[in-house]
Parts: sequence; C-alpha cells; structure tokens
Amino acid sequence: MKAESNISKIDEIRKLFPILREKINGHKLIYFDNAATTQKPDMVIRVLDDYYRTYNSNIHRGIHYLAEKATAKFEETREATREFINAQETEQIIFTTGTTDSINLVASSWGRANLKQDDEVIISVMEHHSNIVPWQLICEEKGAKLQVIPVDEHGDLIIEAFEQLLSKKTKLVSIAHISNALGVINPVKEIIEKAHDVGAIVMLDGAQAAAHINIDVQNLDCDFYAFSGHKVYGPTGTGILYGKRDLLESMPPYRSGGEMISEVRLDKTTFNELPYKFEAGTPNIAGFIALKQALEFVDKIKSGELATKHEEMLLQYGTRALNKIPGLKIVGDSKNKIAVISFVIKGLHHYDLGLMLDTRGVALRTGHHCAQPLMKHFDIDGTTRASFAIYNTFEEIDYFVKQLSNLVNKWKK
Repeated sequence: MKAESNISKIDEIRKLFPILREKINGHKLIYFDNAATTQKPDMVIRVLDDYYRTYNSNIHRGIHYLAEKATAKFEETREATREFINAQETEQIIFTTGTTDSINLVASSWGRANLKQDDEVIISVMEHHSNIVPWQLICEEKGAKLQVIPVDEHGDLIIEAFEQLLSKKTKLVSIAHISNALGVINPVKEIIEKAHDVGAIVMLDGAQAAAHINIDVQNLDCDFYAFSGHKVYGPTGTGILYGKRDLLESMPPYRSGGEMISEVRLDKTTFNELPYKFEAGTPNIAGFIALKQALEFVDKIKSGELATKHEEMLLQYGTRALNKIPGLKIVGDSKNKIAVISFVIKGLHHYDLGLMLDTRGVALRTGHHCAQPLMKHFDIDGTTRASFAIYNTFEEIDYFVKQLSNLVNKWKK
C-alpha cells in the first residue's frame, strides 16, 4: 500500500527540477539513474548562470570586485561543506574533482609517503573501481598487499572475515559507506573502531551516502571521507575530501602548480597551507559556488527525515512490485540499504532491458556498475539497477514495473 504522507511536498520538490518536464521518445521522463548522478534543481542552475553572467573571475589572486566576490562565494561553500559533514575546521575540506579524485589524492599522497614493503591495505569486494584501482597501483609500487573483505549472499560485508584480516600490518582500510551497485549501508563506525584498534587509518567512500544519510565525520571518527557534488544534486566536476588535520599536514602535495605554493624560487619551492596545498590550478569555480545551494537543498530534504522516509517507502514499494515479476531476482537484498534495486531476469540480458525501457522513457543503469569483482562474486556479468531519489514517485514505479512486465511477457511468447 502506498503511503500518502508528504505527497504534496514531493510534488513541490519535483517542480524544482526542470529536466523532469522533458519527454524521452515521446514519453514522460522517468529518471531512475540517481546512483550515477542526480538531477539539478533550479537554484543550482541559477547560481551557475549568475556566476558566468555577473561575476565571472578567477579566485584568491585578484583584488578587483569580481575576484573578491567570486572568492567569497567559493569559500562560503567550504564552510557549508564543513557544516554538512560536521568537520571541525574548514581547513580540513579539500576541493577535488570528485570522489575518484579524492581517493587518488589519498592513495598517491598518503600512500606513497607511508606504505612500505609488506604493509597491508584492506578494501572490500563490493568497492567501486575507483576505490580498488588506486590501491592496487600504490600497493604494487610500494610492495604492499591488498586484502579484500568478502560479502555474504545478501550483499552484506562479512565482519568476522574483516576481523581476521586485521593485523599490525594493516595500515589503511578504505571502504564504501554505501555500495553503489547494491545500495547496502556498511557498518562503517564499527569498521573504523576495529581498524583504529590495530593502528590503521580509515578512508570512507561516501559517494552514495552524502545525498541519503546524515554524515558526521567527527562522530564516525574516520580519517578521510570523500564524496562527489554531482551525486548530491550539485554540478559535475566538484568533489570533497575531508581529512584529519594531522594527516593532511603530513602529506606531500598531490599536484603542483599555481595556488598550492607559498613561494617559488628556481632552487626551492615552499607549499601553501591547508587546504590550498592540495588545490593546484584554477578549480571549477562556478561548480563549487553552486554546490553550496545543492548542500542546502539536501539539508532541507533531510530535515524531518523527509528524504529518508520517502526513499524508504519507494524502496519497499518497488521491491514488492518487482518481486511479482516471474524470473526476476533482486541482487543484494540486505535489510540495511538505501533506495537502490539491482536485479537480473532469467533469459533477458540487462543491456537489452535498458535499451527497451529507454524507448519507453525510463532511464536506469545497466552493466557491472564499475563493480566487476562484486558481479563476479554473484556469478553474473551485470544487473539492471533502479536507484531512486527524493523527486521519484510511486506512480513512476508503477509505470516502470508495468513496462518491464510487458517486456518479460512479450519475451516469453
């Protein structure tokens, strides 16, 4: 049964997203690819437009009005981000191009400076490739070993196996807060505590978490936390890396160039203070200014747990409806997950399903979701993934399930 509470609020939220008025192949757009990227509300789009129209300028380096205004707006987002994840200081907020860039920064800077022969780094089998490959590369370079936490048949991490992997050799644990392929919410606070007990530091990939659950880096006590602006209703090309101050100060620069220096001489260069030490070159200024609006939007829909409750209802409703389709199997049925449903249908390839649903206006994701080791674990080559956001509705799920059922019935004939 559909829950009718907050329906009017969801209708008002939908009006903020102009793309939802688009038609795809003559059909009303139904966007279920939110784990890949979220759509952008009007207030974010307006800020982008306003920057380029009225105060386009480089930041931190000019004394004229446009430069000072752009710099002030840019740094307001740093403070907004600090509040968003409850960091202690704005200096702990590093602007990057996205979660992938943030993880690469830590792997290349901290990893290169701290890992040595026979050290160990722990990840899990459910990680996105961007939280696997950087650690593979740095481990190969330093002679360290990459250890992997398995998952059970529901997609949950096997914590007992993690405990067995931990040792004095463990130097870093890098784990997804939430799986992009399954939507499973990992017990990261427990993982952090256990890792710290053996002297290891912990990095969390928060790409899928930031838009859906409250993030408190001080309460979690994580050492690094990363997320992407485009997955929290903000612009692409914007990302956040949070780090504990002592770690960030001890790490060498990741990239070199303008902004990240204090003084350059031909014989010696000294580097800038945090956070600028890691922010070489001209950033995505407009994107970061607009990111503040996106974070404020997420804060608003999280207040009163509107987003959490609505997305949970969508998950339950969609799961019940999809389970009625003959031959459909949901991959990752953990009891602790966000509104992501990955599934396979016997005899129908996920790629074909995606193409056929697209002709009917339904946008979702098919493939391995940059999580090939996880697909191999479940002995599949990919899934069809429907991922929901605050602007999705029960009616959209009804339409999606009806079209999917029609395709399955047509294939059987």
